[in-house]
Amino acid sequence: MGKVDPMWMRGVALAAGAALVAWGVHAVVPAVPLLTAAVLLGIVVGQLPVLRPALTGVLSPGLTLAANRLMRLGVVLLGLKLSLVDIIGLGWITITSTVLIVVLTFFGTLWLGRRVGLLGHQPLLIATGFAVCGASAIGAMSGVVKARDRETATPVALVTLCGTLAIGVLPLLWHPLGLTDLQFGHWVGAGVHDVGQVVATAQIAGSAALAVAVVVKLTRVLMLAPLVAGVAVYERRRVAVAAGAAPGGQIDRTVRRPPVVPLFVAGFLVMVLVRTFVPVPPTVLDAADLVQTVLLAMALFGLGTAVRLTDLVRTGGRALGVGLASWLLIAALALAAVRLS
Repeated sequence: MGKVDPMWMRGVALAAGAALVAWGVHAVVPAVPLLTAAVLLGIVVGQLPVLRPALTGVLSPGLTLAANRLMRLGVVLLGLKLSLVDIIGLGWITITSTVLIVVLTFFGTLWLGRRVGLLGHQPLLIATGFAVCGASAIGAMSGVVKARDRETATPVALVTLCGTLAIGVLPLLWHPLGLTDLQFGHWVGAGVHDVGQVVATAQIAGSAALAVAVVVKLTRVLMLAPLVAGVAVYERRRVAVAAGAAPGGQIDRTVRRPPVVPLFVAGFLVMVLVRTFVPVPPTVLDAADLVQTVLLAMALFGLGTAVRLTDLVRTGGRALGVGLASWLLIAALALAAVRLS
C-alpha cells in the first residue's frame, strides 16, 4: 500500500479549514450563504501576496483536487435534493417557462460573450453559471471542457458577485413590482443563481415563498445534466474531427475523446432517480446534504483562490459587462414568466 502524497493533502486540509470558517460566517450572519462565503474567502486568500507562492506551489495540487474532483462529487450528491414529483407538482406552465428561461439565458449569454470577444471557455462557463446554478455549475462544466483554474476563476467571481447583489436588490423590488409572496418566491427561484443565494433571498417572504423558490430553483439545477451532456457530445465531435485531421488523413488514436455523458452527470441523474423512487430516510438525506455542502464549499474555496482581482479589473471589463447583462436577462425573463403564470 503506497504512501499518501502529502502535497495534495496540504491543499485539501486548507480547503477543509476554509469550509469550516465559511460555516462559521454563515452561522453568525445567516444572510450570507455558506457557499458564497466559501468563494469569497477563497478570493480574499488569493489576493494575499504572502500566500501566493504557496497557493501556486505546495498547496496547488490539493486545491486543484478540491476544485475538480470534490466539485464533481458534490454535484452528484446535489441530485439527492431533487424529486421529480416536486418538480411535476409545479405544473407544466411553470416547468416550461423555467426550461425556457435556462435555455434563453444560456444561449443569449454564450452569444454575447463570444460577440464581445471573451477568450477560451469563458463565454460557456459564464452562460452555464448564470443560467443554471452558479459556481457549482461552472465547476461541473469546466470539468467537461477541461478549462484551466485561472480560466474558471473569472466566471466564478462574476456569478458570486451578481448572486450576492441579488440578495440585497431583489427584496427591494418585491413590493414596488406588485408581486405576491408566492410570485416573489417564483421570481427568486427562476432568476437567482446559487441555491444558497435563493434561500437567503426568498426566506424573507415566508415559508411558502421559500418552498416555491427552492423547487423552481432545483428544476433549473436539473437542466445541468442535459446542458453538460450536450456540451460533452459537442466536445467529443470536435476532438474526433481534430483526430481525423492527422497527417495522411489517419485518425489519431492517441487523442482521448470525452465521454458522451460524464460519469459525474450520470451519478447526478442516478441520485435524482433515487430521491424520486426510493424512500430514503431523512437522516440519510441530512447526512448527504451535509457532505455535499462541505464538498462544494471546499471546491468553491479552491476555485476562489485562483481569482486575481487585479487581472479582473485590468482585463475583465468585458467579462463583467457580460455577467451583468446575463443577470439582468435572467431576472427579466423570470419576471415575465411570473407575470404570465
